[in-house]
Amino acid sequence: MSDSPAIVHGAHESAHHEHPPYQRHHFENVEQQADAAGFAMWLFLLTEVMFFGGLFTAYLIYRNWYYPAFVAGSHQLNIFWGTLNTAVLITSSFTMAMGVWCAETHKKKGLVLCLILTFILGLGFLGIKTIEYSEKIEKHHVPGFHYSLQSFLDPDSDPEAKAAGDKPLPLDMARHTEVYFSLYFAMTGMHALHMIIGIVILFWLLYKAQQGAYTDGYVQPIEYFGLYWHFVDIVWIFLFPLLYLINRHPGR
Repeated sequence: MSDSPAIVHGAHESAHHEHPPYQRHHFENVEQQADAAGFAMWLFLLTEVMFFGGLFTAYLIYRNWYYPAFVAGSHQLNIFWGTLNTAVLITSSFTMAMGVWCAETHKKKGLVLCLILTFILGLGFLGIKTIEYSEKIEKHHVPGFHYSLQSFLDPDSDPEAKAAGDKPLPLDMARHTEVYFSLYFAMTGMHALHMIIGIVILFWLLYKAQQGAYTDGYVQPIEYFGLYWHFVDIVWIFLFPLLYLINRHPGR
């Protein structure tokens, strides 16, 4: 004997009540889904730590080998833009943290506002980085066929090198400044790529948040994206002093 329509309908309603719409079918409950997603996120961040750790290690090794070249190379970076970008990212971490709080306390308008602010600050960071990259292109400090050694062989011809009190480097050592800029573009370029990926994800989260998602108890996407965003910010906190601040003294 088949079940009556009323019983089937009641069973469907019970299943709907037991399984929220944001719970995937292959998880027994929401807690299991959250644990699995959290484990995957931390595992991903671990691989990111190892990736950037390799870049940092390479930088420190080459800096030890070609110290004068790396000092001269660091003097070509604009500390104002680097400091401003650091302030922008720290502020974006704050707005992202407030977004997580708004999601947890079911404040839709606050969540949308915080995501918009984080989105704008992320774009601001990339805009400033574009200005810095354009300066390096203009001075031919992008590693490659047209790389210029003029700023290091004749520091008086370059405003940044002259202001830093740099002395002319021997030709062999000056050539190693290209290693510095190779690592500079590798590290800041990969960081910028992570920012671009984050901004794309942030745009999607903002779209969903405007529709009412993430303030109904399902806050994991916001929380785990917040972890990603904070990680990218922390990477910059290490890049900034390593590339911009070390050796910012004249006559060395």
